[in-house]
Amino acid sequence: MGSSGARRGPVSPAAIAGWAMLAVLVVGAFLAALGSLNQTIYGAPSFVERYLEAIADDDIAAASTTPGVALDAGELAALGLPENVSTAMFRSDVVKSGPEDIRIISDVALPDGSHTVTASYRLDVSIVETTFDVRPIAPLYGVLNRWEFSVSPLAVIDVTAAHNPLFTVGSLTLDTRATKSGADLTAFTQTAPYLAIAPAVYELGYTSTLLEAVPTDLPVQPSSRPAVTVDSVPTPTFVERVQVQVNGYLDQCVAQAVLQPAGCPFGIEIDDKVVSDPAWTMITYPTVTLTPGETAFEMPPTEGVAHISVEVQSLFDGEFSQLEEDRPFMLALTATIRPDGSIAIQLM
Repeated sequence: MGSSGARRGPVSPAAIAGWAMLAVLVVGAFLAALGSLNQTIYGAPSFVERYLEAIADDDIAAASTTPGVALDAGELAALGLPENVSTAMFRSDVVKSGPEDIRIISDVALPDGSHTVTASYRLDVSIVETTFDVRPIAPLYGVLNRWEFSVSPLAVIDVTAAHNPLFTVGSLTLDTRATKSGADLTAFTQTAPYLAIAPAVYELGYTSTLLEAVPTDLPVQPSSRPAVTVDSVPTPTFVERVQVQVNGYLDQCVAQAVLQPAGCPFGIEIDDKVVSDPAWTMITYPTVTLTPGETAFEMPPTEGVAHISVEVQSLFDGEFSQLEEDRPFMLALTATIRPDGSIAIQLM
């Protein structure tokens, strides 16, 4: 019977060598490509650059979950921070502006495999250079470099909310009493720490019907701990509402047909016999001004003028006469905002 196919001869050494050479070239090309990826896309400089660009793009979720950014309990304790320190600023629309014109200006590899990467960027109106220490972590798929920050770039912002526990940062309103209890809740001025993505510029302020604070721009650099005061003061509406209460209180005083209206800052003593009911009128209401005090907004002693009209009879000669007299007086008070938004005044 004839053969069903051509008999294959032995593979020549030249063919084997060719295939081996091809395999070496493929492996070499793969390793070269892998090395290039690890030097570029998966390199330490790119790791830092991606973090900065995430902030610039307002992708705060990506920035805050970058390896090495989160602080553990030990790191928080080392900074003197409680474990429940607020991370409320880790949101989009909170950062006013992130780093711009980002570029990596140096990358130094250290013997232990870590890198020192220096980046330049513009923050607000300043050109800033920051050095980040990064170290390798378990590689992706066992071959692609991965990194984490050796020192977290998070900043801590110590916010003092003066005369009002609330403040705004970006589109967010925060309450400095959020993690407090007991007597700390009633303090007129509150201070609280907040973790914040950095580098970034934050705008802090406050605006409401009764209180306002001039917005303050705060450039925050990585691993820093700046302090800022949000100083809330009464709005014209607040002052007007206190003025209405003061005027109403004094109107009740002048409605009393007595020489010494009860609970009022003015009155008169007359030696002669009072023949008619005293009639009081207000000539000048004290003009309300409010400034922050230790525990409330205060109006300093301010002059007002009341007028009395009353018929009297002289005890000396029995003559009748009409007494008309202006009676200057001083009025001081404190004003606070109740939890329901109404205003409480306390006369002093």
